[in-house]
Amino acid sequence: MDPIRIAVVGMGKIARDQHLPAIAGNPAFSLAATVSPRDSGVEGISHHRSLDDLLAQGPAVDAVALCTPPQVRYDLAAQALAKGVHVFLEKPPGATLAEVHTLANQADRVGATLFASWHSRFAAGVAPARAWLAERRIDSVKVIWREDVRVWHPGQAWIWQPGGLGVFDPGINALSIITHILPRPFFLSEATLEIPENRAAPIAADLHFRDTAGAAIHMDLDWRQTGPQSWDIVVETDAGTLRLAQGGAVLTLPSETLHNEDHEYPGLYARFATLIRSGRSDVDLAPLTLVADAFLRGKRLVTDAFFD
Repeated sequence: MDPIRIAVVGMGKIARDQHLPAIAGNPAFSLAATVSPRDSGVEGISHHRSLDDLLAQGPAVDAVALCTPPQVRYDLAAQALAKGVHVFLEKPPGATLAEVHTLANQADRVGATLFASWHSRFAAGVAPARAWLAERRIDSVKVIWREDVRVWHPGQAWIWQPGGLGVFDPGINALSIITHILPRPFFLSEATLEIPENRAAPIAADLHFRDTAGAAIHMDLDWRQTGPQSWDIVVETDAGTLRLAQGGAVLTLPSETLHNEDHEYPGLYARFATLIRSGRSDVDLAPLTLVADAFLRGKRLVTDAFFD
């Protein structure tokens, strides 16, 4: 079977650190092209300044991975789907829910694959955590997701703009995990968003959810943490405490601790290849819906100005 010819659109840090190595390590794909108006691309690989140029002048591609900021992703995805090209959406899948719904409908019409990717779901501890929790009574959940924005997003102005999500850019990773591992649906009951006086998106958020059986879920998001970073989920159950640490990489159960190698992006590309070969899409909007609810219902507090 011939490899899937893929182009990476948007050659920022995440593309170079994660997408390119994952593509290179998966024989189901071959890197056919890169697209960026500023980056010079990869030596020996066709490079284009725009997706227009790539689609008009080749080389031929079967799929694109869109690694651009979410605010500009809809037009690129719609353009690729109109050509029958399969689309991999970096997280978050779009700037609004409506545009991703529209893309999903377009993908169905043209028979192309649309993959709204959630890389944290492929962390080593997530699948076994989901399996262990399936038969448990959930009593409460605590999520602490605190990191230093200056380390992870230096000088990236788009994350502070409308549609950039602010602290929900990393926070949606936690939401992608808990919407996947918890056995019952949950919804927002209250939220407080701290927004710097010189920015349009929050730098911190405190959120309270409850599931359909009444279990409390508390989420603490903050982008001002220095030193060790915190990406932790603690689930209290009738059978003891489950802990996911390091963004889902380390799982601690009452009887054991599991720590395997990182395989998030290789897992994403394996999933994308399976979807393409089987003619299916995967567009789960539950994490983005909860973020939208936080902006819809959350109380806003103005905090100190933030400067990189």
